[in-house]
Amino acid sequence: MSFKDWERFEAASCSVGRCGATLTMDREGRVRPMARKLKTYQTSLGFFDLAIAAPSMKAALEAWGADSNLFHQGAAKESDDPDVIAATLAKPGVVLRRPVGTDLPFSEHAELPTNLGGGRLAKAARKSKGPKAKKPSSRPLDKAAKRKGALAYEREHARRERERAREEAARQKDRERRQQAIDKAQVALDKAEQEHANRAATIKAELEALEKRSQTEEARWDEEQERLEASLRRARDDL
Repeated sequence: MSFKDWERFEAASCSVGRCGATLTMDREGRVRPMARKLKTYQTSLGFFDLAIAAPSMKAALEAWGADSNLFHQGAAKESDDPDVIAATLAKPGVVLRRPVGTDLPFSEHAELPTNLGGGRLAKAARKSKGPKAKKPSSRPLDKAAKRKGALAYEREHARRERERAREEAARQKDRERRQQAIDKAQVALDKAEQEHANRAATIKAELEALEKRSQTEEARWDEEQERLEASLRRARDDL
């Protein structure tokens, strides 16, 4: 690898937030992160056994929606069942289910057990705290399928990241739209309050002016009344 190729590897690695990560170069000379190796993890939650092909325990816990570390609690483990591994690698990154305590194949849309009124499935659902032990299948693991599954997981992960980015962009746009509506309403309210304050101040000034005019009129009348009454008294006295 030339020095320039090495620089491109390093730049591409850091640009995706994986400085020091393992990279590969495709036939067109484009530098890409190497697909992460997938492992199959299994647990039991509620009335279902769950399985997923993911690059790490953390990724599996996030996909399961677990709020605690099921692996540390002994309620989850890495599966070594070739049948389960094959099923998860066929749909990497997708949570597969089957009724808890059964040997049914894992699928993306497993139905709830129908005999929960005291049967074997109900007892298994109550007692199960982790993946049910199963005898390993004699079917050999397909390394090509594992590599294909790892690449499919990366594609699915990238698709979900893009979808989350689009959803976040839509939510951000909606927040901005609501904020603009709030700002517009606030401006209208502030303007109305200012207009009200101006009108109230004008009315108050007019009332004060009227009160002053009223007091002036009362004082003028008092003087005129006193003068007229004095004139009336003098006229009476002259009779």
